[in-house]
Amino acid sequence: MRALILAPFDAGVLELLNEHIPVTYEPWTETRRLYAPADLARRIKGEEVGAVIVEADFLFDEVFDAAPPLRFVGICRAATNHVDLEAATEKGVVVVNTPGRNARAVAELTLGLMLCLARHIPLAHEYVKEGAWQEPTEAYTRWQGLELSGRVLGIVGLGAVGRTVARLARGMGMRVMAYDPYVQAFRGVEMASLEELLRESDFVSLHAPASSETEGLINAERLALMRPAAYLINVANPSLVDEGALAKAVESRSIAGAALDVFGSHPVPPSSPLLCLTNVVLTPHIGGATAETVERHSRMVAEDLLRFLEGKRPRRLVNPQAWRRRGR
Repeated sequence: MRALILAPFDAGVLELLNEHIPVTYEPWTETRRLYAPADLARRIKGEEVGAVIVEADFLFDEVFDAAPPLRFVGICRAATNHVDLEAATEKGVVVVNTPGRNARAVAELTLGLMLCLARHIPLAHEYVKEGAWQEPTEAYTRWQGLELSGRVLGIVGLGAVGRTVARLARGMGMRVMAYDPYVQAFRGVEMASLEELLRESDFVSLHAPASSETEGLINAERLALMRPAAYLINVANPSLVDEGALAKAVESRSIAGAALDVFGSHPVPPSSPLLCLTNVVLTPHIGGATAETVERHSRMVAEDLLRFLEGKRPRRLVNPQAWRRRGR
């Protein structure tokens, strides 16, 4: 059995895996290549690959139909929508994921974006860089901001990221409210309806998963509930927000501004009105882009692969039917 790792992986964890199984390491971040499912299937079959670890590659039914050596799939993210779980289960292929692997990274970026909005950091940076800072005292009034302590943070979605944001925000002295129809209580957080949260929050931060329930959750009507001094932050998924309605709300100053790390298309089209707004902070989907995230997902997948090789049930198994099908 051989392993093919197409995701970025920690060097120390790679070394550990190599002690137990032959590993081919070709992360997409270095090769800049994502496999077509049919091409990946041919490679798995030709090289007798028993374990594939991915982050960005898609594994559709043709991979599992044409690649009988495959027994284990590791996904270096929480989402599993780019792997055909039904086809994997039918073929007895065990699939594991890495829930919460980037929770700390995304939460810290959320706090960073809040600080950028509250203290006008990107604009102040350009002000100095472009040589506009000529009169020393002007900046004290032009870039006067607000402190996060004592402000209200409204969190939409109390999953791993939302809970981490709540803890960090409380540590900074913020009052934290949250809306999540699947969570009844969380320590130190006031649970509220979405409408109540939008009306009371100084910052609204989105951390809900993409689903039919959350698509368009923040639309024009709900943006109108926010206070004119409030900010919206979305590091979760672009489908949660009506981007056109958000641009209009920011441009008209019906809300104070926004920060986005996720977008409906990559790159953001030059025609997007968001690019012209000074009270918007945009980052290129870097929420989970930390060395610690890579180390964390590497450890999680490696642990489950080694358990699998020892005949033990993986801890983060997402298709238990496949485990039963294998007669384990």
